Amino acid sequence: MHGVIALVDDVFFQAKMLETARQVGVELKTVSSGDALVAAVSGSAAQDSPALVIVDLNARQGPLEALEKLCAAGNQPPVIAFLSHVQAELAERARAAGCQQVLPRSKFTQNLAAILSQAKG
Repeated sequence: MHGVIALVDDVFFQAKMLETARQVGVELKTVSSGDALVAAVSGSAAQDSPALVIVDLNARQGPLEALEKLCAAGNQPPVIAFLSHVQAELAERARAAGCQQVLPRSKFTQNLAAILSQAKG
């Protein structure tokens, strides 16, 4: 795949991400649960693994647990997570689980095109 897999269960934000990915020329697959994210990343052959994983830590179905599973499995692609800026404890838990970068939702949204472009090369 070499694109991006994103756990985002907000359909309006999914649409924004998909449109931005189209504009920057990056393949984006969205899933709406932690289990689906783990299955999508773990089920990818090495040559088809995503270049980047994005996780909405405010998703309703298991985002932090999915991060923990992915990191425990090892050899996962870089992970960027986003959340409400007031959720400092959740941000620390995500970092402890192995997330490389945790951003406030506003900063993530502001830099979405650049973040998605990371998957291009």
